[in-house]
Amino acid sequence: MSECTPSELMVAVAARELKDHDTVLVGVGIPNLAANLAKKLQAPNLVMVYESGAVGSNPSRMPLSIGDPCLVTGAKSVCSMYEQFAYYLQGGRIDVGFLGGAQIDKYGNINSTVIGSYKAPKVRLPGSGGACDIASNVKKIIVITPHEKRRFVERVDFLTSPGFVDGKEKWKQLKLIGGGPYAVITNLCTMKFDDVTGEMMVTSLHPGVTIEKVWENTPWKVKVSANLEQTPPPTEKEISALRALDPNKTYLG
Repeated sequence: MSECTPSELMVAVAARELKDHDTVLVGVGIPNLAANLAKKLQAPNLVMVYESGAVGSNPSRMPLSIGDPCLVTGAKSVCSMYEQFAYYLQGGRIDVGFLGGAQIDKYGNINSTVIGSYKAPKVRLPGSGGACDIASNVKKIIVITPHEKRRFVERVDFLTSPGFVDGKEKWKQLKLIGGGPYAVITNLCTMKFDDVTGEMMVTSLHPGVTIEKVWENTPWKVKVSANLEQTPPPTEKEISALRALDPNKTYLG
């Protein structure tokens, strides 16, 4: 295996979560790379949907934004953003969605609104955009983020996009059509969610990482799966395909 960067590792691990014929709502940045990598490798029939309204995109190069003209070339459909949200997203037709934010807590709740109190915030952030709709309506939510204490908190300062709120029972009461958070992929590990409680737990450690390292970088003692695995390192094929997608390191940095 070629030496890979933390960003390349996260993209490769995220791409493996996408299956052939999945419909995925793609954002910009790292999720964009993960979806395009999956389509190049194990999921040629992956249907990529962009918030701007491009459905079934086959971009000839990595798009720089969700409004990049290259998303239209070869797309199955181009619709308005309203139609995309109302028909595809709120219609329950999206299998996988990628989200990110300034904070994520042990139940997968995401904050992209404020740091501190809402009335007197330390930092005011961009807000929800379409994130709350995505979190509420997509079958599987995947978060890709660096593993840092400032990002992982026991409870978010503001709940912008719902995870399992404060447990699976609360999630069921909301009666949302989505399946909730599915995986959180960091530079240290992959975390998924307990079927009963809805609490985040470490399911796979990345190469060279110990559980102690994960605990050092998480503000609470995150639970560990009884079936803890070791993440297979990216293959030569994955690394080569990924670097070909982003030769100028626009996203990989």
